Amino acid sequence: MDSSKTTARIVGALFITATAASLLGTSLTGSVVGAPDYLVQIAANKNLVVLGALLKFVAAAASAGIAIALYPVLRKHNEGLALGSVGFRLVEGVFYIVAALGLLSLLSLGQEYASAGPQAAPTLQVLGTLILAVRNWAGFVYGVLFFCLGALMYYYVLYQSRLIPRWLSGWGLIAIALLFSMVLLIAFGERPSGPSGMLLLLALPIALQEMVLAVWLILKGFNPSVVVSGSAKTDTD
Repeated sequence: MDSSKTTARIVGALFITATAASLLGTSLTGSVVGAPDYLVQIAANKNLVVLGALLKFVAAAASAGIAIALYPVLRKHNEGLALGSVGFRLVEGVFYIVAALGLLSLLSLGQEYASAGPQAAPTLQVLGTLILAVRNWAGFVYGVLFFCLGALMYYYVLYQSRLIPRWLSGWGLIAIALLFSMVLLIAFGERPSGPSGMLLLLALPIALQEMVLAVWLILKGFNPSVVVSGSAKTDTD
């Protein structure tokens, strides 16, 4: 029982860490990377860009850690989906790392651009456009897509097993569907970039749900009767 409470608190803390690091990292660098003269702005805001990249690394590690920490509990109810969620969220973390490396690559390119002559500027701008596109596809399309797949699996197990209240896991399933629609809108838009305007509203439900879930897990943990029945089932098997 104590083990399940510890796991719940760890998962709750990881949810908060992943969400806070991701949102803070994006907000710190969004205006800089989104500026028309982003190479100049990135070079002029080195510390901000480095901090934003570090926060993305933290978000990547915490995101993968959520599914890994959940696995010992969820596998007692559906081992296949529990393992699948770990795999998808690990891939998600890899894409977030690619996005962070893209940001650091833009920083190096921006510093080169600041000291380059007029003849080299067009070539550096083309490279910047390519790196920015890779960063956007990795961070805002494929990374979020694999998050949706991994989260869908563990929210289904949580809903089916009643480890947490069904209203909370059901909210997660609906919120994931809305986030997935945001990914599709970004992917099939004119140019993949960070979500803005109305698209942000599609990401808001899952952000709120994860914070509520985090607080629930830290304060109340998993349903004790379900944890006991799952342990008994595992021992019998």
